[in-house]
Amino acid sequence: MKRVLIFLSFSIFAVITISSVGCTDRSAVIDQNSEIPNHNWTYLNKFKYDVNIDDEKIPYNLYMNLRVTADYKYSNIFVLITQTGPDKKTEVHRYELKLANKDGEWLGKGSGNLYSYQSPFLTTYKFPAKGLYHLYIEQNMRDNPLREVSDVGLRVEKATP
Repeated sequence: MKRVLIFLSFSIFAVITISSVGCTDRSAVIDQNSEIPNHNWTYLNKFKYDVNIDDEKIPYNLYMNLRVTADYKYSNIFVLITQTGPDKKTEVHRYELKLANKDGEWLGKGSGNLYSYQSPFLTTYKFPAKGLYHLYIEQNMRDNPLREVSDVGLRVEKATP
């Protein structure tokens, strides 16, 4: 019985270790999402993501992660993305993400009542310097709050040649 328990314990440990190592995305610098309270994204809800860049010579791809419910009433979303670098310089850019075709068909991946998006907003981008960058994402639509937005997030990955 003791051997069975030892074997079982070792097997579970091995499976967990292999699973966690096998699922690691080595190209991702950050891939984080934040839940939007009550699915109502207000102007005051600015989501902050810290990104540590250790090599300014290589290009990166930056994506906005987004999840909306099927009751979201627009076919797009406008966001402001603010970047503050180690030199404390701040840049603000406005981006539009298309969420649905003209006929109303969602472009995201659906799961139940939710549609997920990972939309690039900067590709092969080179950060100006090494160091810690703060990126803020805020909604820039006319509605306040913007209803039926479930989650927002940021993914930064090393661009593959």
